[in-house]
Amino acid sequence: MASRPKDPGIAAVLSVVIPGIGQFYAGKWGWGIFWLIVTPGFWIGSGGLIGWVCHVASAIQAHNQVRDNA
Repeated sequence: MASRPKDPGIAAVLSVVIPGIGQFYAGKWGWGIFWLIVTPGFWIGSGGLIGWVCHVASAIQAHNQVRDNA
């Protein structure tokens, strides 16, 4: 029985909500852990100025990882 293909849009939305979760959805556990650690560090360390960049980068990467594995 074939598994249902993963949706790149879902991966992107998951990573916007919580950076790294989209990578977990894509099966990229190392990248997921990376974004879960790095993003809060940038939010706190930069006073919120760079944290949003990590959110966007995480979402784009999750989308691309699912799309490229399809």
